[in-house]
Amino acid sequence: MPPDILNKRDFTPEMVFSASRSSGPGGQNVNKVSTKVELRFNVVNSTLLTQDEKTLVMKKLGTRINQEGELVLVSQRERTQLKNKHSVIAKFNELLIKALTPRKKRKPTKPSAEVKEKRLEEKRNLAEKKEARKKPGELSSF
Repeated sequence: MPPDILNKRDFTPEMVFSASRSSGPGGQNVNKVSTKVELRFNVVNSTLLTQDEKTLVMKKLGTRINQEGELVLVSQRERTQLKNKHSVIAKFNELLIKALTPRKKRKPTKPSAEVKEKRLEEKRNLAEKKEARKKPGELSSF
């Protein structure tokens, strides 16, 4: 799923925000103002995601989803609640895009003729080196 498809959907009606006191930067401001923002998005009850997308998100973001099926994200880096809210929304969009983007299939490649020849040459050199270590009277087991 390309990221542009996700941008056409507005997830904000299904997002629940809450603010609390932050442990981040801000000095005395931290003790007085609720700047930490927590975003909760209920993946299970979402009307904006298809059933396949829900399954994919639950699988890929399972460690961030609680028992109620809510994706919980927190931002407390900035000194203002508004900046933290923008930050947590950006984090949400980034995670959703990453979870819904399919992985590229690996195209198997064959080693080039040059690489094959180099490997065989190294094998020959190693065999000669080992052969040179033998005593002159010994017969090889080849």
